[in-house]
Order: sequence, then C-alpha cells, then structure tokens
Amino acid sequence: MATPTSSYTPVLPPSRPLGVAILAVLLGLFGVLLVLVGLLALVGSLALSFLSPGAAFFGLPLLVLGVIFLLIGVIVLVSAVGLWHLRLWALVLALIASFFELVQYGVSHSWVGFAIVFLIFVYLIAVHRHFH
Repeated sequence: MATPTSSYTPVLPPSRPLGVAILAVLLGLFGVLLVLVGLLALVGSLALSFLSPGAAFFGLPLLVLGVIFLLIGVIVLVSAVGLWHLRLWALVLALIASFFELVQYGVSHSWVGFAIVFLIFVYLIAVHRHFH
C-alpha cells in the first residue's frame, strides 16, 4: 500500500516588517515615558497636598496633568502592542494619528516634521497587507 501524501502546509505567522517593528518599539518607549511622567506628577501632587494646605492648591493641576499623562501613556502602550502584533485596529489608529500630525506640521510650517510623518504615513499604507 502506498502511504498517502498530505497536502498540509503549516500556517506561518505573518512576517512583521522591520519598519513596523521599529515604530512599535519607539512608540512603546514613548508610552513608558508618558506613564512614568504621569506617575511622577501623581506622586508630586500627593507630596504637595501633604506639605501644607496652601500647597494643595498647586497639587490639583498637577494631579489632573498626571492622570492625563497616565491615560495617554496607557493608550500609546496599547497601540504599540497592537502594532507589534500587527493588529488592524492599531494600523488604523496609527494612520489617524499620523494624519492629524500631518495637519499639525502643515499648519506650523515645519517641513522636516511634515516629511517624516508623511513618510511614516505612506509606509504604513504600503505595509497594510501584513495587518490582520
């Protein structure tokens, strides 16, 4: 008897483009920095509130800034993980964010920043087939 041949081919995970990996790592580092700044602001606001009642007035804006930085940092970290794992929602989020950056750099006439973000935008569109 002949042994049956299998036409099974293993499904390989999608390859991660190098530029997406670099972007995800840099975004992750930025997210960690934002979380650290947010935590530092929260600790600073708590320290100000314990120092004296008058200093607590200055601690409230610092508390609000700390919460904002912390929330944005967590969002950036989640986006970096999504890009690393080639999630489509992370690609859409990155394209939307880079579009708004393009508008910002276009209005501020920062042509170097505009060119960098434009290249990232075009690159993300070029590698969109890797995302699922």
